[in-house]
Amino acid sequence: MTMRIGVVTFPGSLDDGDAARAARIAGAEAVRLWHGDPDLHGVDAVVLPGGFSYGDYLRCGAIARFAPVMETIVDAARGGLPVLGICNGFQVLCEAHLLPGALTRNQHLHFRNRDQWLKVEATNTAWTNGFTPGQEILIPVKNGEGCYVADPATLDKLEAEGRVIARYIKGNPNGSQRDIAGITNEAGNVVGIMPHPEHAVEALTGPSLDGLGFFTSVLRALAGSSAGGQLAGGQQ
Repeated sequence: MTMRIGVVTFPGSLDDGDAARAARIAGAEAVRLWHGDPDLHGVDAVVLPGGFSYGDYLRCGAIARFAPVMETIVDAARGGLPVLGICNGFQVLCEAHLLPGALTRNQHLHFRNRDQWLKVEATNTAWTNGFTPGQEILIPVKNGEGCYVADPATLDKLEAEGRVIARYIKGNPNGSQRDIAGITNEAGNVVGIMPHPEHAVEALTGPSLDGLGFFTSVLRALAGSSAGGQLAGGQQ
């Protein structure tokens, strides 16, 4: 059975088409979801793409979190639906309180666009189970508000619970605390990452194929779930 990955389009979304293409390359059926429609149309997982939802007014992701589709996604995510937020999608997940912390203006105050090395850490999530701990991957980063911040207690909790899924290496592009590039929720089904794995799925257009692992990981997790395994806290 072909798994169905929904990709949300908000006003100002930029990378929704790329995320849908990445899902198809991974072997899924990509389903386009509209911000104003609360119906998820029976998808098995959801991607919140990069871009500038609602023009980044108020704060990045602050308006998008109130979109009708997000009400459904928040409830579904709390019930175990795999959700990946990329760049602006990561910001939306934090604004929706599905992930802790916030993404703020890059410390150097400049938009940063480059190919970025990451070290994968947590591999027991729905979106990272296809990687190995310590694996170094190369995917593009492009953001102006990508600096991850949280209070010390939250940062310590993320570290202690193994919820940092990736860190920047060979240079921190935005000043994120503790070099954090991505995190997961306690259940492991919701992941936010600032760099763009959907731009590293084809040799013709990306710096590597490393980003494809996020999309194949969720298909693996869904297949395990349908066979009686667990999505979060340890794949079966």
